[in-house]
Amino acid sequence: MGQSSVRREGTRKRAPHARGAEWDDRAYEEGDDDTGPGGRPGGGVPRSRRAGGGGSRDGGNGDGGGGGGRSGHRRGRPQRRAKKSGKRRIFRWIAITLAVLILGTGGAGYLYYQHLNNNLRGGSRAGGESGVKKAAPNALGDTPLNILMIGSDDRSKSANVALGGGKNERDRKPLADVQMLLHISADRQNASIVSIPRDTVVPIPECKDTDGKVYAATTTRPINETLSRGGPGCTLTTWEKLTGVYVDHWMMVDFAGVVSMADEVGGVPVCVKTGVYDKSTAQQKGGSGLKLTKGTTDVKGEQALQWLRTRHAFGSDQNRAKAQHMYMNGMMKKLQEQNAWTDTGRLMGLAETATDALAVSDEIKSVSRLFDLSMQFKNVKLDRLSTTTVPTVPYPGNPNAWLSLKTSAADKMWSMIREDVAFDKNGGPKKPKDGADASQKPKATAEAAGSFPVTVVNGTDGDGQPPKEGRASELAKILQGKGFTRAAATGEGEGSKDTAVLYPKASGDQGKANAESVATALGLPLSAVHADAKGTGVTLVVGSDWRQGSVYKKPEIADGDLPEGADDKTDCMDVYDVYQWDGKS
Repeated sequence: MGQSSVRREGTRKRAPHARGAEWDDRAYEEGDDDTGPGGRPGGGVPRSRRAGGGGSRDGGNGDGGGGGGRSGHRRGRPQRRAKKSGKRRIFRWIAITLAVLILGTGGAGYLYYQHLNNNLRGGSRAGGESGVKKAAPNALGDTPLNILMIGSDDRSKSANVALGGGKNERDRKPLADVQMLLHISADRQNASIVSIPRDTVVPIPECKDTDGKVYAATTTRPINETLSRGGPGCTLTTWEKLTGVYVDHWMMVDFAGVVSMADEVGGVPVCVKTGVYDKSTAQQKGGSGLKLTKGTTDVKGEQALQWLRTRHAFGSDQNRAKAQHMYMNGMMKKLQEQNAWTDTGRLMGLAETATDALAVSDEIKSVSRLFDLSMQFKNVKLDRLSTTTVPTVPYPGNPNAWLSLKTSAADKMWSMIREDVAFDKNGGPKKPKDGADASQKPKATAEAAGSFPVTVVNGTDGDGQPPKEGRASELAKILQGKGFTRAAATGEGEGSKDTAVLYPKASGDQGKANAESVATALGLPLSAVHADAKGTGVTLVVGSDWRQGSVYKKPEIADGDLPEGADDKTDCMDVYDVYQWDGKS
């Protein structure tokens, strides 16, 4: 069910889509670190930064192609103008993407020069098996993009100890104290950010670290411990298992990275309704040390880190996430108001700093691949970026310290991400749910219902509940009654949150038409039909969203229909009275 790598051509006007921005996951799986945008070789690294001299990523025509070499004759002025125009466009997207990726305890932006590759650290994308597959392409062949942002409290470096304290914790494995999932829609027109508070207890699957050590699955530990149970890959696998959302990549920074990035940016506006001093008290030891007067302040350096780490003064982990999102939104707004993308020197400074601060999953561990990744955000406007935190309740086993996800709210948010439903209400007219163009005719006609086999799999345990016994047999009988006489249940298969009809990718249009006939017979939307690269026949996977009934009736989720308490955007933070400060003492 991977994304097609075929680039669309022609002049017919239509909505921008992912491939228009030259994104191709399969190129990343098969290529090397010098693969340029769209899978082209050369990578577009300035020759001034490589042994041998000049050249440009823009390759003379400003389109980001870049064969990497300079021809033997001199280029004319029109070509040089096009090259500069291409750079301006690139820097604009750099600035916007930097603003989005600098979340929680930091982030990264577009990385331009090849020598910066040496700064980047990498690791495996996943630390275990989640069973979650990448979403099926829409009618244009595009898929959503999901990136997990991780903030580490690593104390192994002296710089991190100086900033975060805990000199006696140098040997302790780091915790993932900030976790945010960035979801960019398949059409690249909207994006959402979802935070889970660090002390939230969730099911953590079995994970393996880089040394081969296996950590057993657990259901009684908070999500921030995933980083110490197999690294960022384990954190990613946990999110996949929890949400049913395929996560494409992870990015991670530590304390020192946050400070260096904040200094490069030049300060971000944040607001408190009263003065705040997040100090140690008799009842609550610790505190970030944040001291701010009432109103709006531009924070940078260590003060920015203090803002992002403050919890006690804001009252809870949920409110800390709200403050982190305020920081992110403030950075985006400031960069746009200052027209920062025209200041190439400042942007290159950001890139230099970011590469030194950043660790990423291996498949994006190169300048050119991070450039392609940054391009995915270029069409998203500020009013179409939503910041949210999953609502929580006290954890029964330790209510004073830990949290549990509010199941109904979390399930709705995960479903919105899986269905690629926008978190905001600012989009234009909705296209048909299945993404079909009414003017297009089917490329194949389904074969007679009883002429092909249909395998039915019971995946009703996809939400962590026990499977609904006999559900596959029930649906097989229903299909038989609708003419699919060769439908049969099987005991094999993995849990799935969403019901789907799979067909072998190799069977092409005919296989798709057959699968769609099964979906239609059961009342499933055509968006539930997916190609399966390893499939051998039409398969109905009955998900946890359809545990009973003979006709599928999934409630429609509208854009912006978030559960109560999820949208955490605010203009100014409340301060818990114990930590209110008069600005004098």
